[in-house]
Amino acid sequence: MKRFLSILLVLLLIPVLLIAGRYKKEYKLSCVVGPKLYWGEGASLFAKMVKERTQGRINIKVYTAASLMAGKQTNEFLILRRGVADFAFASTINWSSTIKQLNLFNLPFLFPDYAALDRVTEGYVGEKLKQIIKKKGVTVLAWGENGFREITNSKRPIVTPADLKGLKIRVVGTPIFIDIMKALGANPVNMNWGEAKVAFQQGVVDGQENPIVGIEIPVKIWQFHKYITVWHYVIDPLMMAVNNQVWNSFTPEDREIVKQAAIEASYWEKTMVRKGLIPPDLSALDTLKKHGMHVTVLTPDQRAEFKKLTKPIYKKWVPIIGEDLYKAALKAINYKNK
Repeated sequence: MKRFLSILLVLLLIPVLLIAGRYKKEYKLSCVVGPKLYWGEGASLFAKMVKERTQGRINIKVYTAASLMAGKQTNEFLILRRGVADFAFASTINWSSTIKQLNLFNLPFLFPDYAALDRVTEGYVGEKLKQIIKKKGVTVLAWGENGFREITNSKRPIVTPADLKGLKIRVVGTPIFIDIMKALGANPVNMNWGEAKVAFQQGVVDGQENPIVGIEIPVKIWQFHKYITVWHYVIDPLMMAVNNQVWNSFTPEDREIVKQAAIEASYWEKTMVRKGLIPPDLSALDTLKKHGMHVTVLTPDQRAEFKKLTKPIYKKWVPIIGEDLYKAALKAINYKNK
């Protein structure tokens, strides 16, 4: 009987040992921001959930501040596809240089609110984008968010396009952002955040654009700029993603665990970066005001004045993104619940 129980135990352990043999001791997750931002916290929450729920079979280490790509954020998709990283909690902006269809989210003044964005990412367009990315070697598990990008500056309130004219605005290093700022009459300046802070202090650069809760409040943007305009000019969805080969190496059971953890962690992160920005709770704007910032919230008509100037952006970039994808997104955005 004792011998039988020993054999049975070995047989039961064989599947576990086989799984352990093909799983890595540690998986690397890329995150371009620091661990204290909600984006970084979302990545850490995902890693924690996966480790606990797989009882340590899948151990993920989060590499923050773009450390896996020597600070060059636009290389993130390439290092994930090549297996330098196994996972990523990534911005569509940083991947849009490689995956042109993701520039959909960079089209200026396309998304009027969060509900419109959710209809796009959680519907046909979101699934289509997942398919496109999967064919390139990466599986998107869930959608998170860094938020709508709002503009701040040290010179004056921006209410009309004329107020933006001539201002030097720091932007991310993605081509469409350069095009947008030029179309609006600003002078775009591409530099990393460390350089930008020095440039703000020296008065060499006048302003920047970033999400309020995701970036601007954590970095205390009021140290550099007095004026902020909430204009929702582009949105910055995040993707919890995994290298295809890594994904395929997991058992079906573990894939389900990892996917569910991705959905939950991404939802938590998305909820946090929207906190205080959806009426009636506008406490995030109150925080900016308490620190001496002049807050301007554009009306739909005021936003439309800026959008008029961006027609050349649509003419150039919609064919690059894909007419069908753009039209499908537009249909979802304009959909009204009956």
